[in-house]
Amino acid sequence: MEQKEVKSKIWKTNREQFLTQPRPQNPYFQNAYDFIQLWLSGKQEFNLQTSGSTGVPKTISVSRNQLSSSAAMTGQALELGVGTSALVCLNTAYVAGLMMLVRGIELGWQLAVVEPASNPLLLTDTDSHFDFVAMVPLQLSTCLENQVTKNRVNDLGKILLGGAPVSVSLLREVLNLTIPVYQSYGMTETVSHVALRKLNQPEADPYYTILPGVDMGSDSRDCLYVSGPMTRYEVIQTNDLVEIVSSTQFRWLGRIDNVINSGGVKLILDRLDEQIAEILFDLGLSNPFFTWHEHDEKLGQKLILIIEENVQELAGETILTQIRNKLSAYETPKHVYFAVQFLKTATDKIDKRRTAEMLFNKSNG
Repeated sequence: MEQKEVKSKIWKTNREQFLTQPRPQNPYFQNAYDFIQLWLSGKQEFNLQTSGSTGVPKTISVSRNQLSSSAAMTGQALELGVGTSALVCLNTAYVAGLMMLVRGIELGWQLAVVEPASNPLLLTDTDSHFDFVAMVPLQLSTCLENQVTKNRVNDLGKILLGGAPVSVSLLREVLNLTIPVYQSYGMTETVSHVALRKLNQPEADPYYTILPGVDMGSDSRDCLYVSGPMTRYEVIQTNDLVEIVSSTQFRWLGRIDNVINSGGVKLILDRLDEQIAEILFDLGLSNPFFTWHEHDEKLGQKLILIIEENVQELAGETILTQIRNKLSAYETPKHVYFAVQFLKTATDKIDKRRTAEMLFNKSNG
């Protein structure tokens, strides 16, 4: 029995089952077990680690009520009640994975926990069926690319994507799935997501819909703020530019710190990334990329494009020509730079600033 636990790729539990389960042998499962034990013991305060994707990583303290309120709102919004079978494949050391444990215990779910992997379905039984799973886009892409697991994706019930942008290629693949897929909006400070956007079934929704119980608005910069039980009713002011279309819906435009002023024209880099992604996809280019800026005597900030190189031959001028055909002169990068490898954050997101600095330092050296 002890040997079987060591080799096990999956740990299954629920609120009742947990009370009679021994602590797993697997170190990763032990961490999940220890959190659930603390939760059931009535612990009131928990420390969460932010990812560092939009700033310096830090530890924040959240209350039990914040976590349980967030879990209840997700369950209500996605209609995931008692008995829901959920696959937990996100790192439970961070809020997205941790919240899966909270939802499971608070809402009466059956949890199947696996270690974080690019293809979590390879760690589950081939006949496994789930009602819900939260993933990062890379995990869903990998599952769909694998011949063994691609046909099992439709057995995942409802999919919640978060933690990174969804690529054009994945968005198009999602349209062919028979199960609903949602994109989340949130951050550690809001204890996981506070809004959802449907990507398919029957069609993609351009707007995010806030969860029940969440209040929202925008400041003088047109940046979103939210409050609710998951924030202790404190207003969390974001740096996300939004277009509010109703009392419950908004369109995400990009981060205000990703807005540059080029020759007097304000450019939202996140929005440009979405548009250029479509163009590169149609060119058959799948290389990671992002728009950025460098100093220019005339323009102040000059728009540039940084692409990660691989074995594929890339011609910068050809790429710029295609962008000029689709976008305005202001929205067309003035130069294309190629980086051997992008730097990443602790949660595997592109660290744009550090990547650009590394590239420029190498060019100047």
